[in-house]
Amino acid sequence: MRIIPAIDIIDGKCVRLAKGDYATKKIYNENPFDVAQMFEDMGVKYLHLVDLDGAKAGQILNHKTLEKIASKTNLEIDFGGGIKTETDVKMAFESGAKQITVGSIAVKNEVLLLDWLQKYGSDKIILGADCKDRKIATNGWLENSNREIVSFIQEYEKNAIKYCIVTDIDKDGMLSGPSYELYSEILNETKLNLIASGGITTIDDVTRLNELGCEGAIIGKAIYEGTINLKKLMQLC
Repeated sequence: MRIIPAIDIIDGKCVRLAKGDYATKKIYNENPFDVAQMFEDMGVKYLHLVDLDGAKAGQILNHKTLEKIASKTNLEIDFGGGIKTETDVKMAFESGAKQITVGSIAVKNEVLLLDWLQKYGSDKIILGADCKDRKIATNGWLENSNREIVSFIQEYEKNAIKYCIVTDIDKDGMLSGPSYELYSEILNETKLNLIASGGITTIDDVTRLNELGCEGAIIGKAIYEGTINLKKLMQLC
């Protein structure tokens, strides 16, 4: 299973939120590049980079940070936050993203997302399925939809989606453990590459997600708060 540390950016700084609430912002480092470099030094190969400013604004704002990390490290970056247009997609890839994560567009403009899948390939596009009470949330989790999580994923699986990041918003940033039951259900109902995100707190959580069959695990707050020793985790993987 891939270990994928997360860097979330607000005002150019590395932050974490609780349940996606911007009012709970906690700054962990003034320079996301320094954090990315530290991850690479620990043996990390993958990075989940989120432009929270962009997610709120509806367009990419922190592409320069992406460009710096991509050009000065060997990390394979999946980038999300504010990707709403073809211009955003091109900017993300031209700035060095290996993959992009799209969520809101998948709810609001399915035709556009299917066009991107055809144009860029299913290995390049990750479906971001962030949910609260099993309903998909959009626009940086500031809006809720009536789309049920499992059927939403199944619909896109039929349309060539291979990768999906699933975040239970109520778990995110709470250090209370992941949504094992939800992930188990999705893995039983689909055949896509499921990347777990939200609530991962301990190395035991990572081990259990691996046993469930998750393709990847995105870890954020647990690294920054020290409940997971990333160096030790990478030695085990």
